[in-house]
Amino acid sequence: MNKYIQHIKIKTEACKDLSKVKKFYELKATKQENKIKELRNKNTDQYTINKQEEILQETRSMIPDCTNRLQNYYEGLVELVENERDNEVVNQTTQYKEALEIIKEVKLLFD
Repeated sequence: MNKYIQHIKIKTEACKDLSKVKKFYELKATKQENKIKELRNKNTDQYTINKQEEILQETRSMIPDCTNRLQNYYEGLVELVENERDNEVVNQTTQYKEALEIIKEVKLLFD
């Protein structure tokens, strides 16, 4: 396998995985916010609410790290794809085509 194709594949998989992780933490944070609202509406004791807020803060703290790592892999993937755009051998591979799709998907996450 061509080293460029291998690099494209690695960065594509990293982008896929990190975008899933980022979405997971964002969804988890939203669910945790809703849980805290429910607890407040039910007049739950403050200790329980505080513990749930700690969980929310821990979850939120993971999002910037995921976003930064995703951004780095995304930029690396874009650079690889741009560098290989004129390489007929590389740009006809499924890995290259998959990379183009992931670039579109990840770009939407940043817009």
